[in-house]
Amino acid sequence: MLDREGPVPIYKQVADLVRDQIERGELKAGDPVPSEATLEKDYDIARTTARRVARELREQGLAHTIQGEGTFVGRPGTPRSPRKVPLYQQISTEVSARIVQGEISPNRAIPGEKVMMRQYGVAKVTVRQAVAHLREQGWVFTVPYRGTFVNEPEKWPRNRDS
Repeated sequence: MLDREGPVPIYKQVADLVRDQIERGELKAGDPVPSEATLEKDYDIARTTARRVARELREQGLAHTIQGEGTFVGRPGTPRSPRKVPLYQQISTEVSARIVQGEISPNRAIPGEKVMMRQYGVAKVTVRQAVAHLREQGWVFTVPYRGTFVNEPEKWPRNRDS
């Protein structure tokens, strides 16, 4: 429970909670530290406060950040735990499943960046990777300043497992 009225800044309290997870072995060397979006949601804190949590963990020597990938337990160079499927691919798989199921029709927009950022608890760069992946596969096309729309079914990938 965070003491929002006390003298210890919120970011230090959250960093202490994450440090406790590391010390208990719930988070091991190479594991990702909860994302800014996750910390924001779980602790009802601002994004800037979540960023300060990561900085505090780095300053304590408990974590390191890799630009565009996240913050991980351990010092720089610590081997990272393997992630089965990249997050952006998980998101693109879910969106393509919604397309196949008819939830999002051809020539209709897929959810926007901000909606997907909130829905999946990820950063903008991850959403953009997911949309780029959908585009590369042929599921969607993007119209500048209008959005990203579902392609006609004949343009969808033949092998839908990718």
